Amino acid sequence: MRKFLKAFMISCLAIGVLLTGIPVSSSVAASTIKDLVIDLNVPQVKREVKDDKILLNPLHIFGDGHFKLAADVTWKSSNKNVASVKDGEVTLTGHNGKTFISVSDGQFTDRIAIQVKGNQDKILVIKEKGSRYDVIGNAIKHMTLEEKVGQMLMPDFRTWKGKNVTEMNDEIAKLVKDYHLGGVILFRENVVTTEQTTKLVDAYQQVAQKYGLLITIDQEGGIITRLQSGSDFSGNMALGATRSEETAEKVGRAIGEELHSLGINMNLAPVLDVNNNPDNPVIGVRSFGENPELVGKMGNAYIKGLQESGTAATAKHFPGHGDTAVDSHLGLPEVPHDKDRLKQVELYPFQQAMDAGIDAIMTAHVTFPKIDPTKAVSQKDGTEIAIPATLSHKVLTGLMREEMGYEGVIITDAMNMNAIADHFGPVDAAIRSVKAGADIVLMPVGLEVVANGLYNAVRSGEISEKRIEQSVERILTLKLNRGIVKGEVEESIDQKISHALQVVGSPEHKAIEKEAAEKSITLVKNNGVLPIKAAPEDKIAVVGYSGYYVNLLLNEVKKHHTNVTYIDTQTKLTTAQLEQVKDAKYIIVGTYTSSVGGRAPSASQMVMTNQLINETDAKVIALGIRNPYDVMSYPAVDAYLVQYGYRPASFAASVNTIFGENHPTGKLPVTIYGHDGSVMYGFGHGLGY
Repeated sequence: MRKFLKAFMISCLAIGVLLTGIPVSSSVAASTIKDLVIDLNVPQVKREVKDDKILLNPLHIFGDGHFKLAADVTWKSSNKNVASVKDGEVTLTGHNGKTFISVSDGQFTDRIAIQVKGNQDKILVIKEKGSRYDVIGNAIKHMTLEEKVGQMLMPDFRTWKGKNVTEMNDEIAKLVKDYHLGGVILFRENVVTTEQTTKLVDAYQQVAQKYGLLITIDQEGGIITRLQSGSDFSGNMALGATRSEETAEKVGRAIGEELHSLGINMNLAPVLDVNNNPDNPVIGVRSFGENPELVGKMGNAYIKGLQESGTAATAKHFPGHGDTAVDSHLGLPEVPHDKDRLKQVELYPFQQAMDAGIDAIMTAHVTFPKIDPTKAVSQKDGTEIAIPATLSHKVLTGLMREEMGYEGVIITDAMNMNAIADHFGPVDAAIRSVKAGADIVLMPVGLEVVANGLYNAVRSGEISEKRIEQSVERILTLKLNRGIVKGEVEESIDQKISHALQVVGSPEHKAIEKEAAEKSITLVKNNGVLPIKAAPEDKIAVVGYSGYYVNLLLNEVKKHHTNVTYIDTQTKLTTAQLEQVKDAKYIIVGTYTSSVGGRAPSASQMVMTNQLINETDAKVIALGIRNPYDVMSYPAVDAYLVQYGYRPASFAASVNTIFGENHPTGKLPVTIYGHDGSVMYGFGHGLGY
């Protein structure tokens, strides 16, 4: 009856307009429901049947083109022998045949057909057709220029007036509304606890106007982990060492489930860069390894798990940041290879991800002169520089869209990084990236100035409005595909928090965290030392710098042995310190490096480790905490393990391996070279017990 009265009142209002000639206000028109559509009937929307289930979302289409998840609707299946439906979730029964799944709000109805053949070997979703399903085109047609550009802007609000942003404030809320933002990115400063994060994300969605926000974060796992609560998964190189696509998929899914429960709907992961340059200062263990096939397989497994959780995945950094020796946060790196080589190595994992249906791809602030030799004048010093991929039409449109056939969202890397910010003005960089083919401008330097710069570029004809609309279509497609749509009725914040607390850091996820860490531990060298068989009176010394997480190593060793001495240092031991460890039977030393200089033979940690090897009678066991290459500077060590990151689960797995409770199965995802360029330990090397 309530629905009937609502429809009746709307009809009366329309008749009144005809009789009086008084126009309906735009707010009334905007709030008028014009149709009810099943989201999967929208041509751009794709969704797979998984575990005999497929989710359908009902969309109310409003007078101004925007859409919301409809509440208070009724679902029916015309043939329950084929499939049943409850709250939009369709469950296949296992029988062949065809059914129409329909939805109604009492005024509008829609339906979609599902046909099952060959005992579910072939499942067809047959969409309805017609202009009513041009939901995205209709939305764009009604948008102002400012609303369209807003969908393409994704700023960060790490801090506000010198304080970390952990809750919504009026100024940020006003910016989200005034600039019609399509998304925001969160950082570690913003996500402290599960409850607080859920509230902050919910507040962002509440202040968004017509369309749901993309709430993004760099939750790669390993050294790039933003959440301060929840599971602490091993990073990509650790996953590469497991050689287990199943484990990578589990980790991707668990990360996605935790983010999704918090309301974070897009993960800027995984890194698909091929780390074939040991001197790379910014990728390193963020990569699955140096082999393109390994990176492609592990990447797609991770992506599958992540996207099946309902969280959008983002492959980065296209067309490849692996073979560089410069950090694009600090400078402008170059990859000198031609297209044939790039297709065999750097581009291969990205092509695999595109073919598998990756939601989004992030650009690299790296120059590729063999693809685009175009030059620009640097605003930093007036010199001529090559155009980085983020700003290159030949890379983003010519290579990615036209040659590689990618149709999804392209997001820039952060526009405040020095590779861009040093050489291009904020507005110039944003305009160049959009003209090149980017859909989302991440972390623009100055929201107001960049937004106005883009408006002016469209009004002047420098960027066509059609070009803007192409990006908005891709962004709205992503939002519909991942169910990022504002609802007419939302769960209460208490319900959201309760759900997040059950998911984030759940026992199931902690078990996956442990499994991934244990499978990743790589035993590179063992001169009959491991596993340790220490008597209670045997002294074990742990040496290394607490600032490099060696205190975590110490804590794990103490769980296995009581007679433990700790020397907290990252430099050569003093005479007194050396005296404390000389009677040790075993010395476990942790080294942590992230740069070429850090692992040079003259570097302090390397001098320290060689001192322990040369000046004590103990068996020295070294642990490469981060990069696997450290052994190149202390090759005479008795045993060497790699854990690829400093998360607690990795230290537990390493020490369990040292004491024989975990049998190492990890294989090197990279080659370890000596300082003379010779191969010390090849790709795929790994010892066991």
